[in-house]
Amino acid sequence: MIRSELVTTLAGENPDLSVAEIESIVDTFFNEITSRLVANGRVELRGFGAFSTRARDARTGRNPRTGEAVDVEAKRVPYFKPGKEMRTRLNVS
Repeated sequence: MIRSELVTTLAGENPDLSVAEIESIVDTFFNEITSRLVANGRVELRGFGAFSTRARDARTGRNPRTGEAVDVEAKRVPYFKPGKEMRTRLNVS
């Protein structure tokens, strides 16, 4: 599902809200998650999962086109851990 499909689905389920209001809600939701991760925080949505960041050490990588060694800086990357309810629902036969 892409962002526009999410907005369309929410608009269909909430006819009392305008598409602009729903887009604003979706924007706020994603911005708040991003802001918390930038501040080195964690976002937990019970039954869904938890968003956090993980540190990646600096390393030497390879340019796939030329094979040349390239230094890759240390960085933080987003990480998602699914909740128990999501894992259960994904593995139901």
